[in-house]
Amino acid sequence: QVQLVESGGGLVQPGGSLRLSCVASGIISCVHVMGWYRQAPGKERELVATINVGGTTNYADSVKGRFTISRDNAKNTVYLQMHGLETEDTAIYYCNAKGFSTYWGQGTQVTVSS
Repeated sequence: QVQLVESGGGLVQPGGSLRLSCVASGIISCVHVMGWYRQAPGKERELVATINVGGTTNYADSVKGRFTISRDNAKNTVYLQMHGLETEDTAIYYCNAKGFSTYWGQGTQVTVSS
């Protein structure tokens, strides 16, 4: 089993920045990809960014150039640095890990509003 705990969400004005963190615990050695997904009200959950054990990253077109995913293996933590936030980025952001199974965190709310 893998447990994921997110933090760092909040309310920010358009154009602002936030950094999300996701700490993983449990059988970490089985995890080969970690990522962030988001779900806005009335919409399906969508991929934001992923990073694999080799450090290769993948981003949704809507966040390329604004968001950066990174990982600190020593701390079992994945980060999502978000710049240039837009109202359309408002959503619950979920941390995801893929290993023997797929694991999800509880989510953290990001609200972009003036």
